[in-house]
Amino acid sequence: MSSGDGRDGTSSGTSSPAASSSDASAYAGADEGRDALEPFLSVRPQLFGIAYRMLGSVDEAEDVVQDAWVRWHGTDRTRVVNAAAFLTTVVTRLAINVLTSARARRETYVGPWLPEPVDTSQDPALGAERAEAIQIATLVLLERLTPTERAVYVLREAFGYPYRRVAEILDLSEANARQLARRARERLGDREPVPVDPGEHRRLLDEFVAAAHDGDLARFERFLSADVVASADGGGKVHASRQELVGVARVSLFFDNLWRKQWARADVRVVEANGLPALVIAYASGRVALVSLDVSPAGVEHVFVQVNPDKLRAYASAD
Repeated sequence: MSSGDGRDGTSSGTSSPAASSSDASAYAGADEGRDALEPFLSVRPQLFGIAYRMLGSVDEAEDVVQDAWVRWHGTDRTRVVNAAAFLTTVVTRLAINVLTSARARRETYVGPWLPEPVDTSQDPALGAERAEAIQIATLVLLERLTPTERAVYVLREAFGYPYRRVAEILDLSEANARQLARRARERLGDREPVPVDPGEHRRLLDEFVAAAHDGDLARFERFLSADVVASADGGGKVHASRQELVGVARVSLFFDNLWRKQWARADVRVVEANGLPALVIAYASGRVALVSLDVSPAGVEHVFVQVNPDKLRAYASAD
């Protein structure tokens, strides 16, 4: 795992949005000093970015990065030619192991599972590679892939690694890496992510909110694609629909009820989540919800409503 090329280690030193664990103080106790700490911190944002895209969970991604630090700290670093390449390999393989067990847990998850959103306005570096590869809609789509397929997709499509490096990281042949990438794209089908203009996305979000707030269902429905889907993730912690809602009529009625019965009395503000504008709905009780849209030229394709409090701590604590 000591070989690599210049692609590794190009991330900035910006801390991840997950937390202060990127601070040097979080890795105190390194007897060897800065020869271990500095190389690790220089690539930590990229390590977190890979783990988060693999797992869709901030806590799980942080655990993987922390585990990588422990392994790096205990490694004979005189034998490591490229620290970034070594650490990228460790994090990717750890994330595959975690994702394998996480997939089993998600089979018994209460209702639709949605990824934990991250506030990319606090860390532009997290989405600095192919931005659409961190969007909520993309992370949901990536659940279709096997852990190894997902790793290939993330390394190749999100971070631009050449197939040779992807093969080295995953201990595959280059031909196998290419085959897995092709299979991943086939599994994603015509919903493979395309670039979204944030300005147009924000305009559509504003129109979406205004129409729903005014109770103008006809206007609201004009922004929805014919096969629009709404998914709500309560994780069994708070009340949320346990089935995805499909079609203009059902999605329109769902949001009309939400606005009239709950959100009309809440504070609604626009934030950035996973590289795109999103809505935070903050209740007087302190509970929050986050609404993200997946849009295409046909309109709103998917509405994601995250209400699981375990996945909204970053936004619940925001001003």
